[in-house]
Amino acid sequence: MPPAALQRGVLRGQRQREAGGRSSSSSSFSSSLGGGVGSAAAAGVRCPAEPCCAVLCRAAPPPPPCAMDWKVLTRELSLYLESQVRVGLFGSGVGLSLVLGFGVAYACYYLNSIAKKPQLVASNDRFCRFLEEYCPVVTETYYPTIWCWEGRVQTLLRPFITSRPQVQYRKCVVFNNRGIAGEDLLTPRTYCAANTEDLEAVIHHVHSLHPSAPFMAAGVSMGGMLLLNYLGKTGRDTPLMAAAIFSAGWNVFESVESLEKPLNWLLFNYYLTTCLQSSISRHRQMLEKLFDMDLVMKARTVREFDKQFTSVMFGYRSIDDYYEDASPCRKLKSVGIPVLCLNSVDDVFSPGHAIPVETAKQNANVALVLTSCGGHIGFLEGIWPRKCTYMDRVFKQFVQAMFEHGNKILSM
Repeated sequence: MPPAALQRGVLRGQRQREAGGRSSSSSSFSSSLGGGVGSAAAAGVRCPAEPCCAVLCRAAPPPPPCAMDWKVLTRELSLYLESQVRVGLFGSGVGLSLVLGFGVAYACYYLNSIAKKPQLVASNDRFCRFLEEYCPVVTETYYPTIWCWEGRVQTLLRPFITSRPQVQYRKCVVFNNRGIAGEDLLTPRTYCAANTEDLEAVIHHVHSLHPSAPFMAAGVSMGGMLLLNYLGKTGRDTPLMAAAIFSAGWNVFESVESLEKPLNWLLFNYYLTTCLQSSISRHRQMLEKLFDMDLVMKARTVREFDKQFTSVMFGYRSIDDYYEDASPCRKLKSVGIPVLCLNSVDDVFSPGHAIPVETAKQNANVALVLTSCGGHIGFLEGIWPRKCTYMDRVFKQFVQAMFEHGNKILSM
């Protein structure tokens, strides 16, 4: 076959490929070209190119049809995927429908199951009306941050994403426990949730400096437990006019049991134990006179630390005796001044079932505000909860209400 005939065969195959469509034309092109080259090789006709090229034309057999089909299929699949990527997820009706459907479903779940009004527990109608009028935030729907409403997540994220709340204090005193905030221990004694002697000394000292000034106190987490135990011990015999409590652990037995669950131990318990150990390790020379510090430093849970250190330091016969004395739920009936307590029922440090709702109903001075979400000192709200949380708003409104309108309930 002369070179011109071979060229005409190739051109004819190309024309068939263009006319027959993408998949069928590829096969026509393969058979036409393969037949032409094969015939030339069989007849021994030399290609009008270089000698080496002629040898290659004669030696190379036509590609197997299955191999060519596989290459065609791969190319077709690549072109299809390329076109889908260019269209994009939102360019296809199915993708857009899925995204919209998921968004609507999530919004419905959030509005029906997550965003709720807090439960206000107050046996005194007068106290309840006072809060509704001057501290309305306790009756408003709490909208947790939509992307981190779960209790553990709120607890973990708050220290990293919130800034100092914008609260203007008239005069403020911060109470630090012994050996904290860089202070050295002068005696081999630290602090615990049950012993209120140091707090009493601070309260009476501040009151002696400003005897005519209205005086309130606020406690957070263990500070709230300490303040509640103080109020339960003193009753009405305190210079404080009112108090606000946030995320207090009401029943220590239930708190440590919750923290010892595997996930909670991994996220909170072990870290909290190391913090407690770190707080006393800098006072090791003072404390090792009375304690086996090596044994204390081997603790891996809060319960083990309290058993080896805290309960021993304050003279309890057992850790159970200490936990019973440290639980504010046992002293709530004796509180003699207005107290507002904010807790979240998903707080792993103070489980919802351990909050003393029935006991609070028996004391006209106590009001509980219980949210469905918020975690432990979390209470994040808004899309990006940078400046203010629900807890901050409750604190600000309640303190302002008591300073400006407290005389309306102090006589109850």
